[in-house]
Amino acid sequence: MTAAAGARAIAAYAVARIVREGVTLDAALHDALVAAPADLGPSVRSLSFGAVRGYFRHDAILTRVLTQPLRSLDGLVRALLSVALFELEDARTPDYAVVDAAVETAKATDAARAGGLVNAVLRRYLRERATIDAEIARNPVLRHASPIWLADRIRADWPVRWTQLLAAGDRQAPMWLRVNCAQTTDANYLAALDAAGIRARAEPRVPHAVVLDTPCDVRALPGFATGMVSVQDLAAQCAAFPLELRAGQRVLDACAAPGGKTALIAERAPRLRELVAIDIDPKRLERVRDNLARGGLTATLIAADAADLDAWWDGVPFDRVLLDAPCSALGVIRRHPDIRLLRSPADIDRLPALQSRLLAAAWRVLAPEGRLVYATCTFTRSENRDVIERFMAEAGDAALVPPDAVENWPDIGSSDAVGRQILPGEAGADGFYYAAINKR
Repeated sequence: MTAAAGARAIAAYAVARIVREGVTLDAALHDALVAAPADLGPSVRSLSFGAVRGYFRHDAILTRVLTQPLRSLDGLVRALLSVALFELEDARTPDYAVVDAAVETAKATDAARAGGLVNAVLRRYLRERATIDAEIARNPVLRHASPIWLADRIRADWPVRWTQLLAAGDRQAPMWLRVNCAQTTDANYLAALDAAGIRARAEPRVPHAVVLDTPCDVRALPGFATGMVSVQDLAAQCAAFPLELRAGQRVLDACAAPGGKTALIAERAPRLRELVAIDIDPKRLERVRDNLARGGLTATLIAADAADLDAWWDGVPFDRVLLDAPCSALGVIRRHPDIRLLRSPADIDRLPALQSRLLAAAWRVLAPEGRLVYATCTFTRSENRDVIERFMAEAGDAALVPPDAVENWPDIGSSDAVGRQILPGEAGADGFYYAAINKR
């Protein structure tokens, strides 16, 4: 098997595992690349992400060219076809070469007997491509590779901007960095990037935020190993604004993994009385530890369910609480396209109860005159505005911070009745929601 065929095969196996086993794309790639040559990694990732990102658009194509029901396809064959269709969309490889490579790859895998089918399907698509592509282009749900149920839900919440949101999720995300202001300045770090041949620019509305013209391996970033810079999306960096951190505060980062916001807090407020980071998953908490250690930062780490106060809380209240609640993560779907394959309507419907439980617990540990910031990386009304409005109706000692009253908030996102929503793609950021509540 050639190296190129090897990359396609590894990518197809990873995609098939997502559909068959329900594992995440990150987990499938991690397992698939353990024994693979290191130089295949970039190709495998590109092919896998492209195949998953376009999976439902590929469904529409295959439905029109197959002579058998789509659901009857073997999972690996279906994945191989998405890899090939992504390559045809990408247009960097001649059409005939994509087809030949797909057949070669099929013959070198467990789908060897499907080589003829792969060849026939792809060649028929190329013959009828103009008609099929035009039909798909007229339907935003198909064009942007969304499952129908998800598109319907987005349209219900965002009737004016739903096609914009579908399009944003169908694009590759930029690579944002957070410069550690304790180690260097934004200008000096941009100069270091330039000296390393990495083109980038600062986002003037968010201090210490830098975006790369082209994503790169973190190992190529100057000072990454010593915590001079971290990878963190622009919207996530905005957590610093509503928190309004001050020296001497005791701060809780609930649901902290993987630790980007924990490190942000530690960098921006080095003279806190204490920073506590909690996550229910001990393995994910190790990522928080690693992120802090890389920058020489400190925090008290606790593996526990943040809602189970008897299991972890020492009774000393916090001046600030950041609740980055578990959510549907639709705001980061461009970074995690497997969300389209792994989520269901029932999954999203279950989340507000969990979010409300965590919010009630976080409120109990907040000191009088303290502030709680509720955050999610999604844009569904049920997980954001509805959760906060229900909480405000029940809490007698809560005072909502008007979204437009947050100190120095940049001109990003829009306000609703209780919080601020950043939609995917705004200022190049992921989708995020923030609401701040003070305790009387």
